[in-house]
Amino acid sequence: MSNSTLSFAGQSNRWNTAEDAAAVVKAIEEHKNLVTLDLENNTLGPEAAKVIGDALAKHPEFKRAHFKDLFTGRLKTEIPLALKHLFSGINRANAQLLELDLSDNALGPVGVEGMVDFMSSRSCYTLEELRLNNNGLGITGGTMLVKSLKALLENSTRDGQPWKLKVFIAGRNRLEKVGAKMFAPIFRCLGSLEEIVMPQNGIFHEGIAALAEALSHNPNLRVLNLNDNTFTKKGAVAMAKHLPKMQSLEVINFGDCLLRNSGASALAVALVPGHMMLRELYLDGNELTAEGGLSIVEAVQNKPNLTKLMMDDNVFGESGQEMIENFLKDVGKLDAWVPLENNAPTDSEMEDEDEEDDDKSSEEESEEEEEKEKDDAAVQSDDDDDADVEIVSEYIAKPASAVSKDAGSLDSSFIVGPITPVESTAVDYIACPSASRLLGLPVSQLTTEVFIAAATADCVTPDQEISSLVRLLVQSAALSHTHDAQLLAAVSSVVQTLGKAIFSRAEEHMLVSFTTNTLLVYLGLIKCEDKKFSVTWEQRGVLRSLATLVKEKYFPQDAKNTLTYFISRPSPRLDAMPEEKNKLLEALAC
Repeated sequence: MSNSTLSFAGQSNRWNTAEDAAAVVKAIEEHKNLVTLDLENNTLGPEAAKVIGDALAKHPEFKRAHFKDLFTGRLKTEIPLALKHLFSGINRANAQLLELDLSDNALGPVGVEGMVDFMSSRSCYTLEELRLNNNGLGITGGTMLVKSLKALLENSTRDGQPWKLKVFIAGRNRLEKVGAKMFAPIFRCLGSLEEIVMPQNGIFHEGIAALAEALSHNPNLRVLNLNDNTFTKKGAVAMAKHLPKMQSLEVINFGDCLLRNSGASALAVALVPGHMMLRELYLDGNELTAEGGLSIVEAVQNKPNLTKLMMDDNVFGESGQEMIENFLKDVGKLDAWVPLENNAPTDSEMEDEDEEDDDKSSEEESEEEEEKEKDDAAVQSDDDDDADVEIVSEYIAKPASAVSKDAGSLDSSFIVGPITPVESTAVDYIACPSASRLLGLPVSQLTTEVFIAAATADCVTPDQEISSLVRLLVQSAALSHTHDAQLLAAVSSVVQTLGKAIFSRAEEHMLVSFTTNTLLVYLGLIKCEDKKFSVTWEQRGVLRSLATLVKEKYFPQDAKNTLTYFISRPSPRLDAMPEEKNKLLEALAC
């Protein structure tokens, strides 16, 4: 142990009176260079605390107060008095603390009363580490502490020694979303945080969003632990929006945060382009299926320092686990994978097990029914084959040029000209985008101001505006699956108008990741939280339009990187359109 450290840790002493604490006082007074005092796992009463505080008053060099688990069995009223005595001695010594650890003390709001004056004092101007884990602060205690820390910020700045906290630990304190929102402005103003640990605080998505925004102003943040709070998709999207500004992160712990697939996909999009310092990622217990798990492992495959990937207690099933582990093996990251101990089976796997006995018991009956169905199907097949032969024969009998121009004979989504315009307004078109309505728009309705205003009329926030505009862009781009020159020109003009509006908003409100994620949803490449959502528009036209759009200067490079990553992945939807997919990938590479 260092000569600058005095420790009574783990001795289970019960210091009630001045006499009980005599040995501690003597040791403190005789210590020539007392930098660290460790009193962990003893129990301290007010009278003993007073004489220990008096002894500390003689040590201006004192910097680290390890007062963890120090009040077991004490009355609530004793704790604030004991704290005040200890802190009074530190103040009288004019000591400049670097570390204060009060973890595992049942402080509650009453105990915080013994802290508030000290926390705004000069002795805390230099405080770098504040550890308040498992103190039962609650919203009331958290409010009191925030007021004190705000005063500390103001006082230290006024005196030319701005407070630069590096480590803040406050897990298991029932802070909830209210407490998170109160601490957020403090974190935002600090800008110096390197480690935030706030697990098990009952924080819902509003609080997560507030913390994410505040922490994005701390560029040196290395550790972010919000384990066992409730993100849901909204919290995950909010975090994903701000993660790109936290490029120093080495450890991310969002385990047991109810991310589900949609939240995991949002985080994956944010992680893909950067975060090269990431060493550990915890996403266990988030109800992820194989889809969500794959989105994460694909996002971290390019992280050179990754040594730990924890995704236990999800719903990958055997096949999903195998896919994830095979992928990690292929990209050389299997060593980082923490073996699963609790991998729940998927619904389909459970259904297969439940139905196995039923299948066996009805096997003979099924065989008889199958034979009958084959006979019936054979009769029906004769009629169906005749119809198919007529269609295919007509198709192959035409010259190639005719087949191309009349693609609608086999592709019902292909728009065959000429198209009769239907007089409409921007509002009409946005309500139901169609080729006829687009060609029927007068020039006055196609101006950027009018068109964008109509498209965002019902939106309140920037992210709502972007979602609305991205959907309209995709629906409009789908109309370019045609050879009609007039329609192609109209679609190109509208897509350019929408593209500029979307990404100018995205840059202005720091929503590029959110925008890219939204575009991926409408391309059908990641899942939408809304279970009723489905891709109903033609994708060839969308891919062709995007191939032009991504070449524009206003299209962010981060968005291009993310699109490249997801579009280059195997996808039954896009692989059915190899020409359009490859052209888009070529454009993204430019």
